[in-house]
Amino acid sequence: MNTLYNVLWASVAEDDLKNIILYIAEDSPTNARTIFGKIKEKAASLTQFPERGRTVPELQDQGIFLYRELIVTPWRIMYRISDKKVYILSVLDSRQNV
Repeated sequence: MNTLYNVLWASVAEDDLKNIILYIAEDSPTNARTIFGKIKEKAASLTQFPERGRTVPELQDQGIFLYRELIVTPWRIMYRISDKKVYILSVLDSRQNV
C-alpha cells in the first residue's frame, strides 16, 4: 500500500500562483484557468511518490539537497518533504534563477 502525503501550500507559494494567474489573465482568462488547473493538479499529485521530483539544480550545486521541484512548463513548483507532508514553497518562472 502506498503512503499518502499531505500537500500544504505556504502563503508565499499561494501568492506566487495568484500573481502568475492574474498576470496571464490580463491577456487570456481561459489560458489562466488552464495554467491554474495544471499547476494545482501537478502539486496535488505529490500525495503519492513526492520523491519523484528532481532536486533543484542550482541548490544541488551548492550542496543543498532538501528542495525538489516539478515542472509545469514554464513554471517550477518548488517543495520540500518532511515526515508525511509536502510543503509547496514557491512557484517560479523556470527562466528565473533560484
